[in-house]
Amino acid sequence: MPDWRVPLADVVVPERDIDVVADVYRSGWLSMGPRTAEFEQALAGYTGARHAFAVANGTAALHLICVAAGLGAGDEVIAPSMTFVASVNAIAYTGAQPVFADIGSLREPWITVETVEAALTPRTRAVMVVAYGGHPGEIEALRTLCDERDVLLLEDAAHAIGMRTGGRHLGTFGAAGAFSFFSNKNLAVGEGGAVVTDDDALAERLRLLRSHGMTTLTWDRHRGHAAGYDVVALGFNYRIDEPRAALATARLARLDADNERRLDLGRRYREALAGIDRVEPTAEPALHIFTVVVDEDVDRDAVRRAMAERGVQTSVHYPPVHRFSIYAESGSGLPVTDAYGASAITLPLFADMTAAQQDLVLEALDDALQIT
Repeated sequence: MPDWRVPLADVVVPERDIDVVADVYRSGWLSMGPRTAEFEQALAGYTGARHAFAVANGTAALHLICVAAGLGAGDEVIAPSMTFVASVNAIAYTGAQPVFADIGSLREPWITVETVEAALTPRTRAVMVVAYGGHPGEIEALRTLCDERDVLLLEDAAHAIGMRTGGRHLGTFGAAGAFSFFSNKNLAVGEGGAVVTDDDALAERLRLLRSHGMTTLTWDRHRGHAAGYDVVALGFNYRIDEPRAALATARLARLDADNERRLDLGRRYREALAGIDRVEPTAEPALHIFTVVVDEDVDRDAVRRAMAERGVQTSVHYPPVHRFSIYAESGSGLPVTDAYGASAITLPLFADMTAAQQDLVLEALDDALQIT
């Protein structure tokens, strides 16, 4: 394992978080129960959603919103190729066909009203919008478009916990929104995710599908609220466990402060990058990841190697999904996505990053650009 001077992401778990988790283990109840309910209530209040459901991971959250929305064979769902593959896999799991839309520009790496309109067909059932890097993109305009075309809007808000626009939290603009609490996310618990929705009928389907289609849960029966259960839908085991739910509640209380620190670091990056040639940051704000695009004549991969030699970890978010073998026949004609995929670099960004660490990143990037 490389000894990075500056890692791409870093998670600090203070003793008070460890105490919260240890208390759950001492309680003797580890499966989905009171801590999960507490977290779901806190998350609903935080996002302003009527319903929140904690689940095992972000992919489970995406799959649940697609299944609960009724997607299936014969449906087309418009999605970006510039995303993590889980966004698209969740669509394909239902039997629906992913249809890729291009991103708006190298500085705006998300789908737009214009690119979505170009991909609409009579078979379009939904649009899966991704809050790339935590940026709202054109979410408000896309909601208007979907309403006008009678198409469902689903949100992959994995990057966007804590991001609001127009007075609303991302994930609440569409029929449902999915969050991820993976180790590199802003609200990190290791594995974990959540779904939010304001639709009561959709919420009931989500509740059933999360736990095998069962009408009552183990915690309900433990408390004497039910003596048995029926199975009324073909559901899944996407439950979260109590230790992670408790950790998520504890970390949610600090999320705004952590996000503000990330935004401050993003602003500091931008100020410094104004003095570095051959590279440009993508549009602000960068709530989750900070990405830059190098000039066309720059060898992006050589820059990354040079930075790694200086002990600075970088990444690529993301290899375009339509370039993976499994989706190669589903997408073509995405020139901006391809250009971004070949020129973007993700720089380190995490709430506890120091100014000294950030200076090392900037120095390594500047030096790398000069020698490649």
